[in-house]
Amino acid sequence: MPSTSRFTQIRYDVADRVATVTLNRPDKLNAFTGTMMREIIAAMDLADTDDGVRAVVFTGAGRGYCAGADLASGGDTFDGTARSGTVVESADGDDLEKIRDGGGRVTLRLFESRKPLIGAINGAAVGVGVTMTLPMDIRVASTAAKFGFVFARRGIVPEACSSWFLPRVVGISKAAEWCFSGRVFGADEALTAGLVRSLHEPEELLPAAYALAQEIATSTSAVSIALTRQMLWRMLGADHPMEAHIVDSRAIWELGRGPDAREGVTSFLEKRPAAFAGSPTSDMPDFVPWWAERPFR
Repeated sequence: MPSTSRFTQIRYDVADRVATVTLNRPDKLNAFTGTMMREIIAAMDLADTDDGVRAVVFTGAGRGYCAGADLASGGDTFDGTARSGTVVESADGDDLEKIRDGGGRVTLRLFESRKPLIGAINGAAVGVGVTMTLPMDIRVASTAAKFGFVFARRGIVPEACSSWFLPRVVGISKAAEWCFSGRVFGADEALTAGLVRSLHEPEELLPAAYALAQEIATSTSAVSIALTRQMLWRMLGADHPMEAHIVDSRAIWELGRGPDAREGVTSFLEKRPAAFAGSPTSDMPDFVPWWAERPFR
């Protein structure tokens, strides 16, 4: 199991082929900081390079998931110049790297994950506390959870790439309602809108998340999942189904002649559990990544 001693604001644990990232500032309702941002990204790097990890579960310590940005700086909380002392002349060109949103750095890293991500939202998830969950593939929530896209009530705008993710998850009308009102809403509304898959009593939340993770870990090809995850997310922005057809065809051609496909078919015919050996770190098809390079990683 990887050591968690390197982390101060999260915990990272691996058991039964599932990594758990626990936001760990319970006395602050796991409020988001620059340190937490860096540690989440580092934890994802650990998970992605560990072939013993087949899925990642995110949750929070204590009674909250994440109450949003740490507001200890008061009115200067969102003033990047006040925090860093760096004067940025413009928000484009060479200065763009200097003003990047920390929540966005996290969500972009989650978007790039090779492993499926499951959010087990155990309590309040507000601001970046909810937007960081949007690139997770499956979200389950406690019946005690609350959610809020509260940015307009703080005089800012949705961050963490949520203007891209949220309408794709719940539709533009519901995304607009939540962001325009900035209100906090309960778990039932989140379920009805499709923000979360299912609701569970608090003591049943993590077992439900781990059951989903174990189904993936024990029944599927890690290479298939890593490629499928990128296909699903990236095709949300495709202009025509032909883009999907091109990628599908290449992926079927490459994986179809590989050992995992042989094992998948043979195990089915022999009526036994499959023993997939492919590794997302070494056995991805050569055409990956097929998407254009982005300015940040």
